[in-house]
Amino acid sequence: MGNKFVETIKKKWLRSIALTILLFAIIIAIYLVINILVQKANFTDFDFTKEKIYSISQETKDKLGNLDKDVTIYIYNMYQYVEDFAYKYANLNEHIKVENLENLNSKTSWKTNYGVTDTSVFLIIQADQREKILYDSDLYTYDYTTYEEIDLTEEAITNAILDVITEVKPKICFLTGHNQYSEEYFQYLQISLEAEVNEVEYIDLLKTGSVPEDCEVLVITSLAEDITQKEADAILDYIKKGGEILLLTDPNLGKISMPNFQKVLDEYGVSISEGYLIEGDANQMMAGAPNFIIAPINTNSEIVKNVNMGLNVCLINSGKLDFASSEELEEKKVTLETLATVSDQAFYRTDLESNSESKIESDEDAAGATVGAMLTKEIDEENHSQLIVFANTVFATNVLIDPYYNIYAISNYNNEDVLLNSISYLTQREDNITIRKDGETVTTYNVTEMQTRIVLGVIFAIPVLIITIGIVVWQARRRKK
Repeated sequence: MGNKFVETIKKKWLRSIALTILLFAIIIAIYLVINILVQKANFTDFDFTKEKIYSISQETKDKLGNLDKDVTIYIYNMYQYVEDFAYKYANLNEHIKVENLENLNSKTSWKTNYGVTDTSVFLIIQADQREKILYDSDLYTYDYTTYEEIDLTEEAITNAILDVITEVKPKICFLTGHNQYSEEYFQYLQISLEAEVNEVEYIDLLKTGSVPEDCEVLVITSLAEDITQKEADAILDYIKKGGEILLLTDPNLGKISMPNFQKVLDEYGVSISEGYLIEGDANQMMAGAPNFIIAPINTNSEIVKNVNMGLNVCLINSGKLDFASSEELEEKKVTLETLATVSDQAFYRTDLESNSESKIESDEDAAGATVGAMLTKEIDEENHSQLIVFANTVFATNVLIDPYYNIYAISNYNNEDVLLNSISYLTQREDNITIRKDGETVTTYNVTEMQTRIVLGVIFAIPVLIITIGIVVWQARRRKK
């Protein structure tokens, strides 16, 4: 009798162990299957960060949401974060596909075209017969002040997609020959324009004889001397053909005579001051510096119409814009739209020897003076020419205005956004009018092999321990009964 009881207990005990092992095996199998399915499904991650740094920005959604061309993002040896981010584009638009390559056997031409090897780390964005390669180094930069890594993944991928789907890039021509600032001062602006799929060219009208036929926007910056009659005629001819102009000009503090250039400005009924503005409102100046004027952009303006928040430019030693009378503008068939103004406490100074930050006797009241405007000139019933003008050049340059914080003029406030939006409007690319996502500071953390083992041990050990304790307690209670 006793032997049979013992045998029965042993069988039950062995059965319990077998069930426990089977339960462990089922749990582990379910975990592995779910993990594989989740990886294959490439679900969009939840982003709980305040700035949504791991999400596709509204800027990208506006640019690519209505994409109607097939685009493939090829991924090779890329980091998991970049791979995950690439799949967000596929979720954004059905025309965007992502392919993760395990080898380059089917892409041998890349080795010839780009010099990549089996150990390279890169993305290639392809549409039709056009493609662009992005190396891992293109997806980040560094803040050399804080030595922190700045993530550029979204900006780089979005601009690469735009690059391969755009058949003809708008040509932006910078006028050279008489400028106060050399080309190097506009290097950052040029990089930003090219990143947004524009072609940038510097032209000397004394050499070319005319503005190129394919020039969509002529950019004119502060002049150190007057242009020649020949150059003025070339620009006037460009205007008569409906040419668009972006004018960035500092005040003419040297009172240089510029009758030829004024002929160009007279087409739109605008002139540039010979003095500069000083801001009297502490809320509209930068860090207590009254010559660093923070001017809000008119929220009704076309250059911010797609933006759901206000934009501010920071103009440095800005002049003011003067316009012909309403009757004269009407006669010239010009309509005026104010883009930016100073506060009611601003004043205008022509005494260049004074360093006073307060208003002196010779200063003039400049309440609400215009520092940015758009003038539209009717050429005929079907054509018009537009001039967007800001009474400042410095704000568009890579002049370092604060060495301690490494702040460049163009990167200050919304200067870059306003400049790029102005170009986008003049090139009739309204879908590109937006607030651009800044590169986000990313602190990276590399997990060691030992730490990986510990994490995996915890993932598996804790559930096993809990189940084991549960079985032991359950068996102990059964025996008490």
